[in-house]
Amino acid sequence: MNPINKQTCQARLETLLARYLPPDDGSTLIKAMHYACLNGGKRLRPYLAYQSAALFNTPLEIIDPIAVAIEFIHCYSLIHDDLPAMDNDELRRGKPTCHKAFDEATAILAGDALLTLAFEVLAQAPIRENYLNNLKIIHNLAQAAGPTGMVKGQALDLAAQGKQLSYEQLCQMHRAKTGALIAASVQCGAIAGDASKTDLEELHKFGLAIGLAFQIKDDILDALGKSETMGKTPGQDVKNQKCTFVTLLGLHHAEQSLAECYTQSLAHLASFGQKAEALRSLSAYIVGREI
Repeated sequence: MNPINKQTCQARLETLLARYLPPDDGSTLIKAMHYACLNGGKRLRPYLAYQSAALFNTPLEIIDPIAVAIEFIHCYSLIHDDLPAMDNDELRRGKPTCHKAFDEATAILAGDALLTLAFEVLAQAPIRENYLNNLKIIHNLAQAAGPTGMVKGQALDLAAQGKQLSYEQLCQMHRAKTGALIAASVQCGAIAGDASKTDLEELHKFGLAIGLAFQIKDDILDALGKSETMGKTPGQDVKNQKCTFVTLLGLHHAEQSLAECYTQSLAHLASFGQKAEALRSLSAYIVGREI
């Protein structure tokens, strides 16, 4: 089993991202891409890929390009989410958002470039015995990022502004906007490890549960948090007239829903026994985090 903890993953990703990004040629576009990617971050999604791959004793080197592609897609989504036409945020990871540090057009292009680069990286990834797994990984991430995943979630989010949603509608939106890439990160690591169909199904359900937990916790932090600890501006959801788990359920019931998602996530790891302890710890981190 591959031993990698969150700190090791973060350090490894910093090196890998710098290696896979285009070298700084002095252009504004490349500077913006570096700015958006090399500014810290939890690197949660790549860590999920490493840990799900570790269940099947997959070498870190096989997961490295997958982890990089996942983080490029995530960074692209953050750039675009922060744009004035979307969430209109000015702070990300404790620094000015990309469109504030540069300009709106540059931020859009940097996001476009990172999304495209992610699939270039995947297409050049080392092929193991089953080359079809590489195609499955590309397909999986394309679905998570596209019109049935994050883009759909963002569109639903924009359409819902100023409206009251049902609990199921809110869950549907965030399973796409937040949960899809988290679930895909878990699945991609397992696909690279040649996991069975049954294992993939359980890990997909784990990813969806922990993805929804991540969003519920985000809503709680947005309601209660401080920008100094969160690295972004709290209270944006209320400002943007968004329906959140806190505004819909109230803080107490939102916390109950968070606990239920956590319990569900652990249930889907039961069949993996002690091998999944790192994923269990990560689930606990997601529901207990302060940033």
